[in-house]
Amino acid sequence: MIPAEEFYAGLHRVIPASGAYITDPEDRVLLVKPNYRDHWGWPGGHVDEGESPEVGCAREVREELGLDLPVGPLLTVHWVPPLVDRPYALVHFLFDCGTLPGGEGVRLQEEELDDFGFFTPAEAKPLLPPYLHERLTAAAWARRTACCTYLPPFTGPEAARSS
Repeated sequence: MIPAEEFYAGLHRVIPASGAYITDPEDRVLLVKPNYRDHWGWPGGHVDEGESPEVGCAREVREELGLDLPVGPLLTVHWVPPLVDRPYALVHFLFDCGTLPGGEGVRLQEEELDDFGFFTPAEAKPLLPPYLHERLTAAAWARRTACCTYLPPFTGPEAARSS
């Protein structure tokens, strides 16, 4: 029999992350511009040890935007394979965190974020890598239909197998 420690040490590792899908009254999605990436994304981040994805989402919204928003239904689950700069696969949970009129009360976490804005899917397309734009359109559809979506792995140039 394999000892439990050895068994678990050999299992595939996956990093959990979560994000907040927030819109304004015109249904444009709130995106943030991290200072450590060349593209925009959702408020959110990695889920800390001992947190569930929805608790991690609420924490990240508090830290990054200075807001206490209710974390609503799960909109998308996205499996993201290892990337060139990340050796492990990531599973991303995107939650519906409601509507925020005009960015009311947003206080950006200056250590990590340079800007935020509300964007239509067409406006967001040049700001996001293709796999994140796919997540945005899937989340918008999921919110309209009240049906959570699963996004399979992408195979674009950002994907890389770790060796």
